[in-house]
Amino acid sequence: MTEVLDTATIEEIRAIIDRGLGTTKSRELIAASEVADLLLDLRLLLAASDAELEAVSTN
Repeated sequence: MTEVLDTATIEEIRAIIDRGLGTTKSRELIAASEVADLLLDLRLLLAASDAELEAVSTN
């Protein structure tokens, strides 16, 4: 099954990535907790999108 993310979700994911890159690009080392936080934020957005897609497909 092909799933499609809406434009707002994609833009929000891009914004999170851009913020994460902006705060870390000048540093040589990045704490594992910072990377984990960024990945968890992205995962939450994607999980919410999955739940929305499932809700639409069951209706």
